[in-house]
Amino acid sequence: MIHNNLLAISQWFLSRSRGVKRFITLCVDFIAIVFALWLAFSLRYSELYIPVQNQLWIFLLAPVIAIPVFIRLGLYRAIVRYIGLHALGTVFNAVTLYTLLFSVTLLIVGADQTGVVPRTVYGINALILLLFVGGSRLVARWWFADYHAEKYYDRRSVASIPPVIIYGAGDSGVQMAEALKIRRKQKPIAFIDDAKELHKQQINGILVYSFDKLSYLIEKFAVRDVLIAMPSASRYRRSEIIRLLEPYPVHVRTLPDLNDITEGKITVSDIQEIDITDLLGREQVASIADLLNANIAGKVVMVTGAGGSIGSELCRQIAQLQPKSIILYELNEFSLYAIEKELRRINDKLVVIAVLGSVQNQQRLEGICQRFKVDTIYHTAAYKHVPLVEKNTSEGIRNNIFGTLSCARAAIASGVETFVLISTDKAVRPTNTMGASKRFAELVLQALAEGKNVDSTRFTMVRFGNVLGSSGSVVPLFREQIAHGGPLTVTDSDIIRYFMTIPEAAELVIQAGAMGTGGDVFVLEMGEPVRIVDLAKRMIHLSGFTEKDNTNPEGDIEITYTGLRPGEKLYEELLIGDNVSTTQHSKIMRAEEDIIPWQQLNEILQQLEQANEAEDCIRVREILLAHVNGFKPQCEIEDWLS
Repeated sequence: MIHNNLLAISQWFLSRSRGVKRFITLCVDFIAIVFALWLAFSLRYSELYIPVQNQLWIFLLAPVIAIPVFIRLGLYRAIVRYIGLHALGTVFNAVTLYTLLFSVTLLIVGADQTGVVPRTVYGINALILLLFVGGSRLVARWWFADYHAEKYYDRRSVASIPPVIIYGAGDSGVQMAEALKIRRKQKPIAFIDDAKELHKQQINGILVYSFDKLSYLIEKFAVRDVLIAMPSASRYRRSEIIRLLEPYPVHVRTLPDLNDITEGKITVSDIQEIDITDLLGREQVASIADLLNANIAGKVVMVTGAGGSIGSELCRQIAQLQPKSIILYELNEFSLYAIEKELRRINDKLVVIAVLGSVQNQQRLEGICQRFKVDTIYHTAAYKHVPLVEKNTSEGIRNNIFGTLSCARAAIASGVETFVLISTDKAVRPTNTMGASKRFAELVLQALAEGKNVDSTRFTMVRFGNVLGSSGSVVPLFREQIAHGGPLTVTDSDIIRYFMTIPEAAELVIQAGAMGTGGDVFVLEMGEPVRIVDLAKRMIHLSGFTEKDNTNPEGDIEITYTGLRPGEKLYEELLIGDNVSTTQHSKIMRAEEDIIPWQQLNEILQQLEQANEAEDCIRVREILLAHVNGFKPQCEIEDWLS
């Protein structure tokens, strides 16, 4: 009965407006101020004190001084159920200031000399009031936060709140535990931490265990979730922890990266799925400032394909490097609108010029370059989806090869200083038309760079593998399939890929472009290759599920094999030959590739264009086979839609 009454009172209080809550808190403080002063007199005289008539005014003066001080120092701005040490410090300051003002006022009127107020009362009153004001807030915080949270959970519903283990008992872990207690979505039942001195210790009522107790905790509390609260740990360390947790039947999630927290993008209470970069354990190498700024700072920069995965990330990073202006060149209207809007939000002082257009339109490209006096072009516009390009070869060749040629010619005609082509590892010994077209685009720029008639424009190519989170990345696909209960589709059990994050790829592209002297082909160090089926299995386990296969027919999610897609390879390469040299950046290498002189290549281009416009698929393939080193198409020409 008593519990129900208290529950009803607390629910009534929490449902009131902020103004009503502040008024109630102020009334409680008023009573506490008067009662604390009476109790100070009682303790001073060691008896239940009854004020005489000439002392009553003192009990009215105390709240008249204290309440304005409390208001001025913000005691009624803090939300009680979220109150912390900072707020308690404010309470201490407010009580101290009130005591000083109260005692000085009484000293001025001579109350201590007449014996109305003994001097020891001031100190006793301060201690008691500090206990009342601070203690009442802590009690309210405990009651509202731990028992009646935002949605007024009944205590009987606590048992239905799923338990969770937090890996990491540092500041972030403690803050996460407090946030979970308040939200009442999950109940933290234990910390796991590597620090031996913390084991068997309690932090805010939660015990800290060593990792070898994890199985015991999972079984005892039926835990299905583990949160990794170590945002400041290195990516390699987080990868180690994830590997340790992988065998357990729990859903593993993590706090965001520390940089995202410090930059205010997300808060420490935000939980996210395991970042694929944590799975790979790939550490990012520090950038070289001079290389980042060389082609951008104070210059007019144009990005073709600005709305794509790589193009948009390039735009974001360029916007932070103080360009004179940035030109967004994009064929897709919505993508152009989206990246323009985002850049204006990132830097409202940056001159952003959004241009709708195709890279095949050389006249428009020249007009834009000349009108805005473009200094640097990052050419990311291309068709990159292997099966689609394989079935639409004429458009793929028109866009990837002749679009690049149009951009390059426009750059030369407009006196653009630097032209950087974003290439792909699929250009190395390609098995599909997309890869062959990208290698041919490299040949175009290499030939132009070797031409004696090109003095002003410096052409550079940057070649790398798959980027995580791009429109064609396998990771979002796997997450979507897991959310729907599977199955996860893998093309082949032996297929491997190199992976890199989009921000890292864009940053390395900018730096590589600054190192080129003309005709350079740079390749990015992609780390260790990853078997896609292993990645699929790890994502299943870390989502708290088990793999369903012949050995475990009762598992949750199955992996099915669909076979290689048209033109797809089991593995990708970054180098055609072995002739490679290092650069000043540890993750950027310079490849020495064979070239075709411009005079000869120009004739080949004319033949290729003629065959492509006539949609002569056989002739197009013959030309690509003859001039793209290592091209071994996997698809029959009959599969082409031209």
